Amino acid sequence: MVSEKEAQEAVKVLLGYIEGEEHVDREGLLDTPKRVVESWNEIFAGYNMDASELLQATFNAEGYDGIVLLRNIEFTSTCEHHLQPFRGRAHIAYIPVERIVGISKLARILELHARRLQNQERITKGISDDLERELEPLGSAVIMEASHGCMQCRGVAKQQAVMTTSAMRGVFFERPEARQELMQLIQQPKL
Repeated sequence: MVSEKEAQEAVKVLLGYIEGEEHVDREGLLDTPKRVVESWNEIFAGYNMDASELLQATFNAEGYDGIVLLRNIEFTSTCEHHLQPFRGRAHIAYIPVERIVGISKLARILELHARRLQNQERITKGISDDLERELEPLGSAVIMEASHGCMQCRGVAKQQAVMTTSAMRGVFFERPEARQELMQLIQQPKL
């Protein structure tokens, strides 16, 4: 395991690469390695979170068998390929059998996955996998839309490009009418 001090030294080396070694001790950069490592501790906090713990507190569904959907959940993650941010919104849904989970847990499971070095496809699949494993619903669905810094700041430099990924499980995959109802709910006007 790399210590915080070693991580700060690595940031200083990178600053020397960017600015030139003779500039890394200028006033504006003196505390930058410390600030970067502190920000990484927050940005990558998902490595210290566990889906089973997040989703263990459930409640009796009391016979509810409709779609549970939390939509337009904003997120920011970091692309593992270029260390560039990507941000967007996610829609997370499931149809309970016996148990429901607190609404904040759906946002937290997104944060668990987003606060790691990632790709959008893995986040989408990971959330759906966690819901299936922990809640055993009739179905789960995750749809994510994001703009990627690696597409905007370098390479093809496309500012308006939005990537969409989805994972449909159970009835959302097997029954077109369930998927259609979900899409109608997602497209409802904002409050």
